[in-house]
Amino acid sequence: MDNKWHTTPQKIRDVLKPDQKDLVRQIFDKLHCDEYKSEVWRQFDQYNKGDGGFGSASIAIFGQPGTNQFEFVLTGRHCTRRCNGDSEKGAAFGGPIFYGYAAQGFNEKPTHPGNAYWFQAQRANEVFQALDGKQRETTLLGESRDEDGSDTVKLTGKTQGLEGISVADLRADQKDLVKTVLADLLKPFRQSEREESMKYIEAGGFDSLHTAFFKNQDVGKHGVWDVWQIEGPNMVWFFRGDPHVHCWAHIREPKAA
Repeated sequence: MDNKWHTTPQKIRDVLKPDQKDLVRQIFDKLHCDEYKSEVWRQFDQYNKGDGGFGSASIAIFGQPGTNQFEFVLTGRHCTRRCNGDSEKGAAFGGPIFYGYAAQGFNEKPTHPGNAYWFQAQRANEVFQALDGKQRETTLLGESRDEDGSDTVKLTGKTQGLEGISVADLRADQKDLVKTVLADLLKPFRQSEREESMKYIEAGGFDSLHTAFFKNQDVGKHGVWDVWQIEGPNMVWFFRGDPHVHCWAHIREPKAA
């Protein structure tokens, strides 16, 4: 799991025939909802434009296709997507996923023009704006976690002591906003993944979630926080928009007590 890696060294463009490439595109397409498919492809096709934009990515298949014990994984620059037959029990998306985008260069402008995923940060910033002064002091921190491969989305299992403000300390209307924002973060993905993700988040305890924003990584220094996260005992959604967008997500069914 990383922001640029290949689960197998062979690239799609080097090993697959045209009809096989088309099948991979269909699989990737069906991992996303109709509303956001074009934006997801705009991001994906921008990189390594040769061979339809995804030719430099790699695929791997684990287990036995045709059974419920298999997983298809596509990896490459700014992309890790998984499609499984519930072989990874209790894991939304089949395990951790990653997506990123540098829409107009490595160092994006403060408003991230053209970025397919900046809407997620805009929604998260609405949560910050809904907080009062003391709540903002609790949730606004200095530096975010480092990006360190799989460790970036390592789950702590903790319900207390996480970074930022606890959802349990928010008013009812603020809690409702956090829940709405979580649903919006999931919008690019297919319905089954959205439903499974929300089910696991709720099972882990909505009041156990914490939100944090990071002031020292504010592109443009204008108080619209580019780097933020939502974390609970069995989930982490880490959005790093400095200098461009990287987003790490990992949601699992909570462990039995």
